[in-house]
Amino acid sequence: MWDEAALDAAARRLDRWEASFTDRAERTRSLTSRIQALNGTAHSPDRTVVATVDSSGQLVDLRLDERIRQRPAAHIAELIVATTRAACADLLKQVTEATRQTLGDDPAGAAIVESYRRRTQVEAAGAGIRVRPEDVDSGGAGAAR
Repeated sequence: MWDEAALDAAARRLDRWEASFTDRAERTRSLTSRIQALNGTAHSPDRTVVATVDSSGQLVDLRLDERIRQRPAAHIAELIVATTRAACADLLKQVTEATRQTLGDDPAGAAIVESYRRRTQVEAAGAGIRVRPEDVDSGGAGAAR
């Protein structure tokens, strides 16, 4: 019924299958650690507002230059919100790159990036905000604060 060669082949397939799960789990743990260390930063065009968000997209740092006091409150609010949105976009860019580097073309990677993208779009839509790329300068992960 089963010869030794067929049993050996089946055992090798199971070993490869198990190894692929182990590798995928390790890459996923690595990606989780990388993403948790990320933050997104952006500057307003005139550099009066600098916003930083953590890996979950929550505002964790907001810097206002003294020149901001010369602006109307409504304009300041718009700058803060737009700059925070741009910081989220910077975070998404970094998450996308980290995911691509860590998981390659794995469908799980695409799902992770899409989850971040949806979260960012929902937050922007809920606030009724449209951010144009020319409205803010993405500072990137290493941007000065």
